Amino acid sequence: MDLGVLAELEAAGLVTLADKGYLGSTHAKIPYRGKSKPGSQKEANRAHAKLRAPGERANALLKNWRILRKLRCCPWRAGQLAKAIHALEIHAA
Repeated sequence: MDLGVLAELEAAGLVTLADKGYLGSTHAKIPYRGKSKPGSQKEANRAHAKLRAPGERANALLKNWRILRKLRCCPWRAGQLAKAIHALEIHAA
């Protein structure tokens, strides 16, 4: 994640869910690490993954549609395109 975006999220008081490889901010919440975790940590990691899943899926779809690779328009338009793709994907499912 871009550190500028993370700083803006932190300034707004928003918490960011990150994967295990991210070690950045105090506001970015990462899953528990290690192989032999107690059951409570495993359950917390499952809950963390469930919360992150929709965002990960949306990112995968945008990569699959290649919308962000060569986009040369304003960011507002990119958001509108992403919403349209999301609607198409939901309709197809």
